[in-house]
Amino acid sequence: MVIGLTTMLEKSEALFASDHASVVSMNLFVALLCACIVLGHLLEETRWMNESITALIIGSCTGIVILLISGGKSSRILVFSEDLFFIYLLPPIIFNAGFQVKKKQFFRNFMTIMLFGAVGTLISFVIISLGAKHFFEKMNIGDLTISDYLAIGAIFSATDSVCTLQVLNQDETPLLYSLVFGEGVVNDATSVVLFNAIQRFDLTHINSAIALEFAGNFFYLFILSTALGVAAGLLSAFVIKKLYIGRHSTDREVALMMLLAYLSYMLAELFHLSSILTVFFCGIVMSHYTWHNVTDKSKVTTKHTFAALSFLAEIFIFLYVGMDALDIEKWNVVRSSPGQSIGVSSILLGLILVGRAAFVFPLSFLSNLTKSSLDEKIDWKKQVTIWPDIRIRTIWWAGLMRGAVSMALAYNQFTTSGHTKVLGNAIMITSTITVVLFSTVVFGLLTKPLVKHLQPSSKRSSTTALQITTGSSFHDPLLTNNEPLLSTQGPSEYNIEQPVSFRMFWNSPSRAIHHYWRKFDNAVMRRIFGGRGVSPVVPGSPIDTSVRQWSEEVENKEQNGEP
Repeated sequence: MVIGLTTMLEKSEALFASDHASVVSMNLFVALLCACIVLGHLLEETRWMNESITALIIGSCTGIVILLISGGKSSRILVFSEDLFFIYLLPPIIFNAGFQVKKKQFFRNFMTIMLFGAVGTLISFVIISLGAKHFFEKMNIGDLTISDYLAIGAIFSATDSVCTLQVLNQDETPLLYSLVFGEGVVNDATSVVLFNAIQRFDLTHINSAIALEFAGNFFYLFILSTALGVAAGLLSAFVIKKLYIGRHSTDREVALMMLLAYLSYMLAELFHLSSILTVFFCGIVMSHYTWHNVTDKSKVTTKHTFAALSFLAEIFIFLYVGMDALDIEKWNVVRSSPGQSIGVSSILLGLILVGRAAFVFPLSFLSNLTKSSLDEKIDWKKQVTIWPDIRIRTIWWAGLMRGAVSMALAYNQFTTSGHTKVLGNAIMITSTITVVLFSTVVFGLLTKPLVKHLQPSSKRSSTTALQITTGSSFHDPLLTNNEPLLSTQGPSEYNIEQPVSFRMFWNSPSRAIHHYWRKFDNAVMRRIFGGRGVSPVVPGSPIDTSVRQWSEEVENKEQNGEP
């Protein structure tokens, strides 16, 4: 009896100590998040830094301090978990990306974005996989299988557009922003779909049947994931439009939007689809329909809530990556062969550079073939970041950074619950960490100066002036053949009718598709699911409230003799 009580007390003390350690860890991590936000604010005007790099550096410094305090035993206060990343941190980032995107620019450049995000990622995947197999077999770093080499291709094809977008201004460079942003999301989704397909198939003996099945499974996941996200967004719009929850509680309205968005992500995970694509398109549909069906208070609340959650998740990820970079367990395994680890990291960086260039410049050339005007051409400067003069060079450069998605996929492939004792696996993990740190810090620090150099202030000013005087925008060349756009701005754009001919389909298919989609959207979709300017006025609905407020303002102005 006494022995049993003693055992229970010892277990209770151990549990209490564990809980206390968790509380201490969370306090420290929250304090570090606050420090990242404050420092990010102080460095807002700097030419070089952004919150992602700041969080990465703070995380690395914290890891060093913890390593010294623990006597070289540990550098982390949290253990890496794929569930933490994919289930809790990634959804708000991707959803907010879709929710906040400027849909006109995104869909007018949709074919270009898909060309770079899907086809380009496949080209990069092939080059990195073949290059890794060619070089790593000669280096004798361990028993890597064909599935491992293909997984390496998928892991390092996943770009990190978050860091780049933090130094790009959506208003100053709208085309560049929409291309880098859109390509980044599609690229991440494509990489994850490829990675999951690789794990699902036995690729030790590849033949034509397996290759066709692999390709079919890839397109099946892509299409079904997108359809699920659209369906979830339309469901939320229909429910909120019909129930008018905001009449009684804006809190319920906001909560329902958040839960339905998260439900779409988890349903994709449940059915083994691409949850990234699903929640991204759910965000786009919600911003197009659902957001216009809620009250004005809910509009402000949802916009800032989603942005804040996404911001915190991004900082959390980079802070953790910085800490985990110094995890002593993995570095102890590769201590006996530092040259191999450095060599693998260098080869991977070289393959990333080659793989990126192998599709950005050729695909830009193909895109130029469809442009009839010289102003529409994508010159080589633009291809470096991703498009014309400033764009292609910037597009290439922006896609060189690797981040949390690459880290998560590498941990999934080469570790068990975040731990490994196998030399080859440890080398791949440490090399991934090295590539992520180097690409994020070095390429990230140089991105803003590169954009400023390629597009100096005088050029930006003249470009803006040109937009005002001509009525065209920075992204028009990808959309039209020196023809007026279907719309320029404001809700009135949905009432503009212009003739669409076969020649328009041939010369500017995106503009023609956009035209017919607008007609269908106004005639059918908005009448069912709500949206800006066409939902019926029903007592108690958000539109009814807006109409009454507008009527009151007009009446007050008339009484005061104002125009």
